[in-house]
Amino acid sequence: MCSGFHQAKWTKSKEVLEPTVFELSKEGKTGILPLPEEEFFKKLYLSLEKKIPEVILRQQKPNLPELTEVEVVRHYIRLSQMNFSVDQTIYPLGSCTMKYTPKILQYIPNLVANLHPQQPEETVQGLLEILYKLEKWLCEITGMDRFTLQPAAGANGEFTGVSIIKAFHKFRGEGGKRTEIIIPDSAHGTNPASAVMGGFKVVTIPSGEDGCINLDALEYALSERTAAAMITVPNTLGIFEKEIQKVSKLVHNYGGLMYMDGANMNALLCKVRARDMGFDLMHLNLHKTFASPHGGGGPGAGPVGVKGELKDFLPVPLISKKGNKYILDYNVPHSIGKVRSYYGNTEVLIKAYIYIYMLGFEGLNKVSDMAVLNSNYLYRRLIKEKKLFDPVYSPGNVRKHEFVVSLAEVGAGKINVADVAKRLLDYSLYPPIINFPLIMKNCLMIEPTECETKENLDGYCQALLEIMKEAETNPEKVKKAPFKASIGRLDEVKASRHPILSWKMFLNKMKG
Repeated sequence: MCSGFHQAKWTKSKEVLEPTVFELSKEGKTGILPLPEEEFFKKLYLSLEKKIPEVILRQQKPNLPELTEVEVVRHYIRLSQMNFSVDQTIYPLGSCTMKYTPKILQYIPNLVANLHPQQPEETVQGLLEILYKLEKWLCEITGMDRFTLQPAAGANGEFTGVSIIKAFHKFRGEGGKRTEIIIPDSAHGTNPASAVMGGFKVVTIPSGEDGCINLDALEYALSERTAAAMITVPNTLGIFEKEIQKVSKLVHNYGGLMYMDGANMNALLCKVRARDMGFDLMHLNLHKTFASPHGGGGPGAGPVGVKGELKDFLPVPLISKKGNKYILDYNVPHSIGKVRSYYGNTEVLIKAYIYIYMLGFEGLNKVSDMAVLNSNYLYRRLIKEKKLFDPVYSPGNVRKHEFVVSLAEVGAGKINVADVAKRLLDYSLYPPIINFPLIMKNCLMIEPTECETKENLDGYCQALLEIMKEAETNPEKVKKAPFKASIGRLDEVKASRHPILSWKMFLNKMKG
């Protein structure tokens, strides 16, 4: 598995690169064959052009590259070979659940790709039925009473949830008093950001020695100013919050709401419901848990579910059923309004529907079984090498879908986790999240997911062990990796401060 990596390369002036389509372009090239009816289409185009208002007509030919079809295809295939993907190799990003997407999930959503979101309800009954049933299934999985499917990703879901929390307290006449949201120090970075965007002050509470919420610190932080507590279960250390019902009771005693960050639901499917843990509202990352990963920034879906007393604050429209007809329901008395156009990212929602439909209760239950098994197998293998990897918090505890380990004495002063991540690329393996959660330094956060075989996990473990042993004898080599990737080690500070993300930005740089 780790012996060779065959990545497409192009060498020019000792640099490895693939030209852009503009650099490949030559005037006069075309990927379109002349049509017998070419004159007919010219006349048609001219007749249509006359009907287009002059103010929206292009004043000049668009600056598009000119290539043959085969050049375009080969260019993008080569670019794909320069990247890593979950279809190629294990993609164990902790807290991101980048698991394999069954190809049927890619095919079926295309069947509705030609629908227009402004079509009349009666012409999209099939789509509305799918979304209606998906909401019912999400309610069953989590114990919530209703879901909005609008939010476009987890962070958008968090902001939706925070907005609902704010509207709820305002409706109760406590909007001016409930100004704080309590968040553990091991939270996802989007949690405090969403709370601040919603106008709240963030109160951070520390983790205890077991990696769970420190109840004494929580009780000290609670007050009549508490609007809610935002908590991830399992937490970002991969540890289940064993006192979560006590946490819920404490927060509720002070009049606060319990919000669950559902990004880590891959560990809990059909095991435990958010409602039963005491949560009042939550979001789900469908693009994580239900197999349509968002690598490359591609679309997500972060539906927000609520208990009964919060239903009247959900975004509009909801999808309801009236008789035999599915309708867009705007009858939500205290709605926070819209948080996303139309129904949300519909194709991602359909993927989640198909995933749940195919697996059913038993299948989803098995997903969690395998995700936790894979995580603990890899965790135990790594911490067994005590000289190389240190367990983080309560090493005897079972981890859930992910785990965190830090570099042990071998790495002290020689390499850091960024070096390990770069060197993994030479093994044709994608690295895990590094230096997260922020309460840990020089750590790896690994989530193998349920998709990986024992052989894949063994190969990943072996690569990590080899890199750490290499760090003892030749740390400088590790610090200069990767060597086999199409691009070597970047100047990350420069890339962050002076990004070149488009052809226009490149041309501006060349002009000085």
